[in-house]
Amino acid sequence: MRLWPEASRTYPLWRASLRKLLVLAAAALFIRAFIIEPSVVPTSSMEGTILVGDHLLLNKWLYGPRIPFTTWRLPILKRVQRGEIVVFQYPRDPQVRFVKRVVAVGGDKVEIRNGTVYVNSLAVFEPYAVHHGDPRSTVENMAPLIMRPDQLFVLGDNRDNSEDSRFWGPLPLANVIAEPVMVFWSYDAPTAAWLSEDHRLSFYASIAGNLISHTRWNRTAILL
Repeated sequence: MRLWPEASRTYPLWRASLRKLLVLAAAALFIRAFIIEPSVVPTSSMEGTILVGDHLLLNKWLYGPRIPFTTWRLPILKRVQRGEIVVFQYPRDPQVRFVKRVVAVGGDKVEIRNGTVYVNSLAVFEPYAVHHGDPRSTVENMAPLIMRPDQLFVLGDNRDNSEDSRFWGPLPLANVIAEPVMVFWSYDAPTAAWLSEDHRLSFYASIAGNLISHTRWNRTAILL
């Protein structure tokens, strides 16, 4: 019987384990960069469809994900449709991501009258939209606007608390990067807690202590 010295037996096992870890890490990076990415929603602009603290899985593959460390993007495989929820780079700050609902696409005429959205002169049925403000206010009324082929008009479902196309105009189609497909976890905490950088560690500690009681179990695995 041949005996291996201890160091000789350990080294091949260590090298094989390292190789597996590198393959798994590369696969995880590939999936995150091109296919599915997790993200958390810190604000209430899409309530009551998407809640503050919802953790989403974003489908990036269909929307031409950017190749890391380059300005190149893969081909776009899906055409954005009215009524869909999309994730995009905020036109005024591309480092910030927003999630909104598409109301109008290229070629559409969109206007808002007393809180009702009209696309191509037809009122849009929006059972998901939340209104609590005065329908005569400026945010609930907008003159007709025609979208160019490379533009979208997007609104938050929570119309009283959403910074959207009513304020900064049409969204460039190229800014769309993903669509949310599922809520994989939802944790009940206010917007200030998710956005605060100064108390990040204490917030994570509070999550550990309140994981069971503050998790919205009825939202787990909800499809969007």
